[in-house]
Amino acid sequence: MGQFDTLSDLDAAVTECRACPRLVAWREEVAATKRAAFRDWTYWGRPVPGFGPADAALGIVGLAPAAHGANRTGRMFTGDPSGDFLIKALYDVGLASQPTSTHLGDGLELRGTRMTAPVRCAPPQNKPTPSERDTCRAWLDAELDLLAPTLRTVVVLGAFGWQALLPVLGRIGWVVPSPRPVFGHGAEVVLSGRSELRVLGSYHVSQRNVQTGRLTPAMLRSVLTRAGDTAGLN
Repeated sequence: MGQFDTLSDLDAAVTECRACPRLVAWREEVAATKRAAFRDWTYWGRPVPGFGPADAALGIVGLAPAAHGANRTGRMFTGDPSGDFLIKALYDVGLASQPTSTHLGDGLELRGTRMTAPVRCAPPQNKPTPSERDTCRAWLDAELDLLAPTLRTVVVLGAFGWQALLPVLGRIGWVVPSPRPVFGHGAEVVLSGRSELRVLGSYHVSQRNVQTGRLTPAMLRSVLTRAGDTAGLN
């Protein structure tokens, strides 16, 4: 992987990646077989780039694209219940232009916020392997390095993202404490280094967490409000 001057260049390169054979096979199989409800869709079926402005002050880090969500639509947190839950919360706290995220070109804009993930292809059972996470990590390295001049806060959705993100931040210039901070909903750590960066934890916006009440809209709004405040967006 080469160096990238802009996020646009990086995003274009991400969409061409074929580094993980299992993920390539799965994303393309899903795109070909489809889900009955989306049989008229032409699935994206490729790695999914981040979404949001290049000068974002707030980053949101998830896990990986959903098979019939971002793998279908080509945009992070778009076209599935997890995306619906997250975008509605972002809209409620003033960080999204509309409460829905359905497809590319639907008019959604994020205010000072960029969404990304440590794994860019939809994995079987939503479970990437450690090797796939590590292979994909260079994309997150490059993305956060380009965002670093304006980035002030990162919200991490779930333990997988937390465990993937902290080593990335350490490699690109922030000082990560040892032992590493423990993930939890509402966890908060301030990193020094190339700038002051605040990292906040939230339970993932998965259907299981939402349906069981482990993560409620109020809980997510609370974390996102805190994130917007610390990023200077409120």
